[in-house]
Amino acid sequence: MADIRVGTEIPPLQLPPITRSTLALYAGASGDHNPIHIDSDFAKGAGMPDVFAHGMLSMGYLGRLLTQWKPQARIRKFSARFTAITHLQDVVTCMGSVVELIQINDERCARVEIRAVKADGTATLVGEALVAI
Repeated sequence: MADIRVGTEIPPLQLPPITRSTLALYAGASGDHNPIHIDSDFAKGAGMPDVFAHGMLSMGYLGRLLTQWKPQARIRKFSARFTAITHLQDVVTCMGSVVELIQINDERCARVEIRAVKADGTATLVGEALVAI
């Protein structure tokens, strides 16, 4: 795929605002029922202004970014670290770009830096992926 080079941007993925329904659906799908994400009283008791998104929800969004760019079977590595909280009503956009092209055994791969960013520019997750191209 000669069209992929260092600097190639992955088409961004913009998600709708995070809602209580988003969190409830994710909790049910993932089995992560930590009350800090779904119980306002619990979250406020823990010093938070309200519930907030599961970090792995945003990681899932980054995974969707990658699989909308290349098939899942081409993803060789995918990692991220959490850098900020995603609050209710935050609008998250996932984006990434190719930072290196490398050969691993007989396979040409792109190392991609990826991130999830709130509308105010705050990155909530930053990471990288290795994708066979």
